[in-house]
Amino acid sequence: MKLRTLTWITFCGVVTACELLTAATLRGRVVDADSGETLAARVYLYNSAGKHFHVQSSGGTAIPYDVKRSDASFEIHTTVSADPFQAELPEGEYTLLVEKGKEYFPASREFILDLAGKHSETIRLQRWANMARQGWYSGETHVHREVAELPTLQLAEDLNVAFPLTAWVTDSEHTPAKQNKNTQRVPPPELVRIDPTHVFWPVNTEYEIFTVRGRRHTLGAVFVLNHRTPLQLAAPPVGPIAAEARSQGAFLELDKHNWPWSMMLVPQMQVELFELANNHLWRTSFHFTGWYPEYVAPYMLVEMSEGQFTERGWIDFGFQNYYALLNSGFRMQPTAGTASGVHPVPFGYGRVYVKLDGDFTYEKWVNGLLAGNSFVTTGPLLTVDTEHAGENEVRVRGKLESATEPDSLEIIVNGHIVEQIDTDAQRGEHGQFVLNFATSARLEGTSWLAVRAYAKREGNRVSFAHTAPAHFRVEGKPLRPSREERDYLARRVRNELARHREVLPREALNEYEDALRHFESIPVHD
Repeated sequence: MKLRTLTWITFCGVVTACELLTAATLRGRVVDADSGETLAARVYLYNSAGKHFHVQSSGGTAIPYDVKRSDASFEIHTTVSADPFQAELPEGEYTLLVEKGKEYFPASREFILDLAGKHSETIRLQRWANMARQGWYSGETHVHREVAELPTLQLAEDLNVAFPLTAWVTDSEHTPAKQNKNTQRVPPPELVRIDPTHVFWPVNTEYEIFTVRGRRHTLGAVFVLNHRTPLQLAAPPVGPIAAEARSQGAFLELDKHNWPWSMMLVPQMQVELFELANNHLWRTSFHFTGWYPEYVAPYMLVEMSEGQFTERGWIDFGFQNYYALLNSGFRMQPTAGTASGVHPVPFGYGRVYVKLDGDFTYEKWVNGLLAGNSFVTTGPLLTVDTEHAGENEVRVRGKLESATEPDSLEIIVNGHIVEQIDTDAQRGEHGQFVLNFATSARLEGTSWLAVRAYAKREGNRVSFAHTAPAHFRVEGKPLRPSREERDYLARRVRNELARHREVLPREALNEYEDALRHFESIPVHD
């Protein structure tokens, strides 16, 4: 038995230094339930009063994470390497919960620490899917964690590819190269290989503009990923940034669809990626209910509560905005990001899986992402094959797997639900829900088709998966947006142009005017 005073604050910040507490030792290890191999993982530890604690690694790495947005929206955990861990704790009742990525079931233990002073737990995680064996490799494109943390984080979450935003600028007066919001230097432009199937590209930039010419004036965010040298251009305007990015072999990602400038960026920068599983979707409670709800169009029929977003409504708003862009001819591919490091969410909670032929390489993964050989997810795993069977029909075959019960499975053509598939799933070998499906969809002209699925979560919440769109051309019948979709996109740009008239420089206003002309000129279907 030991008496701890000041040193115990390391594990629970709510206790004052003058308190004398009886401490006991918890020792733990995480292993694969089948192989017995020690695993890196994410560890939650809390007592019966709801107080959270961090653990330390015994010979390896432990990365504490503690971010809070409200009393209901917080994320407190420790990511541990594949080594034993321990914690010194006051006596009491505890819960130890361990999670690892998307392909393992969570596992928990409840235990009591008493005056005996020591307690050991071995947490056995059951793997219910192995996507890499099927050629699917996961990644995240919106990362705010330190580069030094990524080797442990990626192995603990089994995330194959990451793009840390090592340069970050928030005003129009400075360039990322001269005024980096990140405190650490941008690493050299060399792929970092953690092991043969876990890598990250360390040179990526976020433009997140809140201040223009010294005046508070929010524009929004856009990412330049996979570039080689620090960017010497300020924003706005954005066209020169897009040109420089592509000269360096980079590609662009739209952050949240309802940033004020987002719809202008799409035609002006020819943005390749749309963050469909975005950084407002968390493991913890949904928080940003008031993030520009005025941008929702009535035709979208988005679920709201007293003029604010519900979590399901926020997800659907992203889908509807994405569908309007696809119908308007922008072949953006879906991606996923969490902004872990800024928000209360685990690294890799939202991720994109990319299908590769043959062995994993970073180059093949990026090419597959940009080609749309992918699906995004916050939980379920959804793999789909499509085949154009004649001019007016597409055959669809797929598999939905989920750790939790499926809630819905939908075939989407040009933004409309054309079929809802029965989600009466079977149980797989390890207890996961498995649903194999085969169907067909009829096309009325040039179309895109995607599949989306929801799975149930506790508290009447959902997780989702959404495939990249598959495109099918029908000669003489081009794809057109509805008038409501076209007018929505144009209105977003028109309203922003009016807001910026007295603030932005002429070259930036020209970009809004060009984008507005583009949207207004898009033909609509009858």
